[in-house]
Amino acid sequence: MSTLSADTGNPDLELLYTVNGWARDAPGWLDGLVSWIGEYGILLGLFALCAVGWLQARHRPDAPVAVAGVLWVPLAVVAAELANLPIAAIVNRPRPFVDHPGLDVLVAGKAGTHSFVSDHATMSMTVAVALFLVNRRLGAIAGALALLQGFCRLYMGVHYPTDVLGGYALATAVALLLAPLAMALLVPLCHALSRTAAGPLITAGPVGAPRRRRRGAGTEQPRPEQERSAATDSDLAA
Repeated sequence: MSTLSADTGNPDLELLYTVNGWARDAPGWLDGLVSWIGEYGILLGLFALCAVGWLQARHRPDAPVAVAGVLWVPLAVVAAELANLPIAAIVNRPRPFVDHPGLDVLVAGKAGTHSFVSDHATMSMTVAVALFLVNRRLGAIAGALALLQGFCRLYMGVHYPTDVLGGYALATAVALLLAPLAMALLVPLCHALSRTAAGPLITAGPVGAPRRRRRGAGTEQPRPEQERSAATDSDLAA
């Protein structure tokens, strides 16, 4: 048993008992709702935000760069989860309800898994930080969902507060530190894809935008009076 888990006077454990105590006093339907939100709902909401971010990125003037930023979001999640594997194995922290059976655990199947760092907190904050780099509004919404995710994990009794904070820190570090390298690879890839049959996935120009025609055979040459009018306009502008 770790010292942190055994020390009942530790603020980490006290905060967990406080938040989880609200679950004990809440009606069953609310516990079920928070459990679903904390286990699945927030992740689905974050996926929806990424889809919106991709749709908006396709219409930006810098569409290949913006889409590359959106592509970094799921890749950052994968990178953060891979980084968490050795951390979880080294720390080897059991779930809080293992050492503290008095907690009200709202979701089953977590026994025997690592508590530090929280996978859900890591994934949600990774999405928030990576998405904020390309779309601040959506990133801020995702950040609020990531904070809610952390609260839900405490409410459900499956993580310590420091598990959640550790996930937030890991997510921020991975999303920010690896972003330059990722963008250096993803931006040229998106530029190349925009010139292929997959182009509509990368960029979507405004509907009905006029195309510039090259001067050549089949194009109407300017008439002398049009040239004089253009010259007059140029003189007025001067």
